[in-house]
Amino acid sequence: MTTRTEPLRGVTHVLPQTNRLRALHSIVRDHEARREDFVPTANRIIRGLLDAALDLLPYEPRDVRTPVGRTYPGLSLASEVFGVSIARAGDSMESELRVMAPETRLGKILIQRDKVTKLPHLHYAALPAGIDRGHVLLLDPMLATGGTALAAIGVLLDHGVPEEHIVFVNLLSAPEGIKAVHDRHPEVRIVTSSVEERLNEHAFMLPGIGDFGDRYFGTDTKA
Repeated sequence: MTTRTEPLRGVTHVLPQTNRLRALHSIVRDHEARREDFVPTANRIIRGLLDAALDLLPYEPRDVRTPVGRTYPGLSLASEVFGVSIARAGDSMESELRVMAPETRLGKILIQRDKVTKLPHLHYAALPAGIDRGHVLLLDPMLATGGTALAAIGVLLDHGVPEEHIVFVNLLSAPEGIKAVHDRHPEVRIVTSSVEERLNEHAFMLPGIGDFGDRYFGTDTKA
């Protein structure tokens, strides 16, 4: 499903809300979910997101000869693809992309949000050479206020990546974050598995999933 509505500018691609996807969300959103259930279920959703994101990239004709001597009118990617994860939660998506498209060159951006002001601070960026000539999948499971996403997009733009060549892939998106990204960068496409209701006073999404990075990597010690 693709949406282009106000006040959400730009294009947001939402995975079809199938019964299967809702069942997967029921596992990862459950506050009692064990990590051994959370991680593989999240990975399954991430694979669907990456497939949808890769489908948005440009393709060109590629005819191949089949084992029975016929020609299949196939396709191949028309541009080099780069994956850039926003550490640390984005690392979960990077590992899945590495499995699905091992030829993809990967970069990393570290942005930390101040716990009091909620403002993002760039600490580290390492991007592959030639990234300005390809298409970029920007990876971060959560799009909440949009501050981190905007900072990361700014890094890519500073390295010459055209705005329309960026696809931001995330598990959950808040309307506030979508609006923030598309108000500033309307040509950036967003791929998500859910648009949430809103943010609460602590900038957590509702109904939400909690802190994805803590839950995925096992650093959440809360009950």
